Amino acid sequence: MATTVFERQAPAASIVDHSLADTNHAVFWIDDLPASLRPNRRPLQGTVRADLVVVGGGYAGLWTALLAKTRDPGLRVVVVEANRVGWAASGRNGGFCESSLTHGHENGMNRWPAEMPLLDKLGMENLDAIEAAEGEYGIDFHFERTGQLAPAIEEHQLEWLADWMAEGDPDVVYLDRDAVQASIASPTYLAAVWEKRTCGMVHPARLAAELARAAEERGVEIFERSLVRGLEDRPQGIAVTTSAGRVEADHAVLATNVFPSLLKRNRLMTVPVYDYALMTEPLTAQQLDAVGWRDRQGIGDMANQFHYYRISADNRILFGGYDALYHYGRTVNPKYENNPEVWRKLASHFFTTFPQLEGLRFSHQWAGPIDTSTQFAAFYGTARGGRVAYAAGFTGLGVGSTRFAAEVMLDLLAGVENERTTLEMVRRRPLPFPPEPAAAIGINLTRWSLDRADHRGGRRNLLLKTLDALGLGFDS
Repeated sequence: MATTVFERQAPAASIVDHSLADTNHAVFWIDDLPASLRPNRRPLQGTVRADLVVVGGGYAGLWTALLAKTRDPGLRVVVVEANRVGWAASGRNGGFCESSLTHGHENGMNRWPAEMPLLDKLGMENLDAIEAAEGEYGIDFHFERTGQLAPAIEEHQLEWLADWMAEGDPDVVYLDRDAVQASIASPTYLAAVWEKRTCGMVHPARLAAELARAAEERGVEIFERSLVRGLEDRPQGIAVTTSAGRVEADHAVLATNVFPSLLKRNRLMTVPVYDYALMTEPLTAQQLDAVGWRDRQGIGDMANQFHYYRISADNRILFGGYDALYHYGRTVNPKYENNPEVWRKLASHFFTTFPQLEGLRFSHQWAGPIDTSTQFAAFYGTARGGRVAYAAGFTGLGVGSTRFAAEVMLDLLAGVENERTTLEMVRRRPLPFPPEPAAAIGINLTRWSLDRADHRGGRRNLLLKTLDALGLGFDS
């Protein structure tokens, strides 16, 4: 079997050892938050009345609460969070805020081709609204409209770039080898496509923290360390209960994403896959000059098992992705966040990508679960006679699409028919994942097949071709 560039040009083990020698096992973004953005909120105790209760204090829940108060400042809105605001995926992702609501154009065309012009329009409007939110709400989450670079790192990927350019999007720029090297100096880059308008970079934990601050300034109550254990029907609404309290409300939004749903119907709709990341120490001026990267784009390479990386406001490089690990039983467990073998692999791939940065150290290493659905994009719905709305299955693109999901959930609760709620993507549920052991066998065999395709010039085996034909395929 052929090798990949990360095997052909692997750095010496001593370089990897040095880079990881003093790495802190913690989430950089959360460590980087000022204390003023991490207030110690009280847990829910006793009974609280509300018009809307939101379960989950990540992006989806916080956008829902903030937009509900923006639509109707008189609403009583309560958010109940099991841990701390933004502590899970919302505080530890790569900060790629994309316009795509469908996990890329190709995935959308394979599933909802007739709707793609509208979905593209709604996605760009959503991204524009996120960019405008800093001024609208007086918040700062380090938004940079940099776009995203997709470099080809193997010869067979050049054809994929050509197909991409044939779509004729005026905001997409092709960079040949010389042009991409002049932009970002990596010996692995053969050419690239730069999507200039469809992605912005954010500070993930600041986005969650600032959404929470803006919501509280408008009267939203947020309770932390309050695990919701039950969802109950009431004669005039819904109630969510914790071990020490209860919120009685007219409507509820479930924004628990990767964690087990409070609705039995959704228990098989998602699976958690663990994603891993490294963050470097700040680069010196000389190191920055050696890399280039003056346009500060987010980067995601073209492999099936892809890497994503970006540069932070203080000139660190986040480098993550490649391995996405599923553990038997759909379990979310902190023990899965510690995987030295994966971090060593990422560090090796980093120095293959940027050999000129030899000697640079990683300050932080961390991991976290992503909620994946079989359509690789969020699904939506209502329950309990239309009094409960939910969205889940963002599959790694929730930084941007959770705001859109919040709009959809609020529309669904209001019984509104508009261009969002009438979308086939919103109205139809994807296929569930099978129960165990079929889920573990299928997911891990698919992952093995994707890795094999990367080692065989992109050629997909019978399993991947079958999944493609069934609308269950995934190539990035």
